[in-house]
Amino acid sequence: TAPGYAPSLRSRLPLVAFLLETIFILLFVFFVKIEQPEQIDREYDSKLFISSYAEFQDIHVMIFMGFGFLAIFLLRYGFSGSGFNVLLAAMAIQWAVLMNEIHISMKSMIEAELCAASALVAMGAVHGKTNPVQLLLMALVEVTGFVVNQWILRTLFRADPVYSIMLLHVFGALFGVMVSWVLYREGIEPVHEKEKTDRKTGLFAMFGTLFLWMFWPSFNSALVRDHKWERGLKLTVIYGTYLSLAVSVVMAMSVSMLTSAKGKMNMVYVQSSALSGGVAIGVAMTAVHTPWIAMTIGFCASLLSALGFRYMKNHMLFAFECHDTCSVLNVHAVPGILGWFALLFLRLASDESTIAVQFAVYHICVLLITACMSLVMGTATGPTTLIHIWRPQQDRKCFDDQAFWEVKGFVHLHHFKYVTTP
Repeated sequence: TAPGYAPSLRSRLPLVAFLLETIFILLFVFFVKIEQPEQIDREYDSKLFISSYAEFQDIHVMIFMGFGFLAIFLLRYGFSGSGFNVLLAAMAIQWAVLMNEIHISMKSMIEAELCAASALVAMGAVHGKTNPVQLLLMALVEVTGFVVNQWILRTLFRADPVYSIMLLHVFGALFGVMVSWVLYREGIEPVHEKEKTDRKTGLFAMFGTLFLWMFWPSFNSALVRDHKWERGLKLTVIYGTYLSLAVSVVMAMSVSMLTSAKGKMNMVYVQSSALSGGVAIGVAMTAVHTPWIAMTIGFCASLLSALGFRYMKNHMLFAFECHDTCSVLNVHAVPGILGWFALLFLRLASDESTIAVQFAVYHICVLLITACMSLVMGTATGPTTLIHIWRPQQDRKCFDDQAFWEVKGFVHLHHFKYVTTP
């Protein structure tokens, strides 16, 4: 069982949370305004507004329920997985609103939630090895870096806003991996005794996967404008995302069984690899106009993700001393980069040679800037979260709720009888 004592965060987390919320409220008072009804009437018709709100709700479910349930796959980390997910998302959304827009609208709220999704992706790499204060600081820096990266791409490279924000998977995954690399500790090698899952936690995590899987078409298409002349593109993105996800599910289960020594499927591998098609098509969606291309992208993304999940995580730990808990490198970064290659190839195939070369150079610069920003920001964030004042977790208290939550009287999922903690 976990030790009965742990460093208290009573003088850390409440102080940091109160300070941040006070600052946010003051900033909202002076800088943030709500979109006025007359602006809505002038810029949107009622059907468009209802459609935007429906997409906002879909993404809202993904952020808080999808990622929340998915994060409870560890046996003794269910409270922390779901609870810290809510804490980070709520804080990251507020900060993203301040960083992105001075007017609150459906568009700005959707963009803020997509920025929060990038922070949650980064959280997956350090899942179970950090306390909530460290996660809050990490989320604020990640959102700041991601918004700055978007500003650079949109201002200096005139990148399409939809394309720049859909790089959230690559940015968040690389950022999180670098933080995990800085926070590496030998006490969790090769596998921590509490880094386990079971049937109950796996089933709840599957709920998270299903929420994400069902609403992913809205996630990819929410920022595609719904004007009449662009409605065809929006529908193409929705159809393509669904088909890519459908192929991902089939491939994830097949590869999981094929690579298993006993010829059985692994639920953890399936849960994450089944979503890889949505990640890849989200990056390439502006150039995908036929169903078979979307399905091919989903096929390749799930294949690479499932194989990486099976083999790359242990090699990363051995070769680079980087412990990626949720394997976000395989679930988000690799499919995201695959989507980038697909977009590059499709554009090169459809344009004239001179235009194609210019686009290739431009496209490579966009990815390099995003990767460099995420790697540098992640590496710089790691030492900040290691400061002793934040009371980093000890090795024996990783992947355990008892360090942060009142668990007295609850049933331990790894027992087959009711027990209470002292």
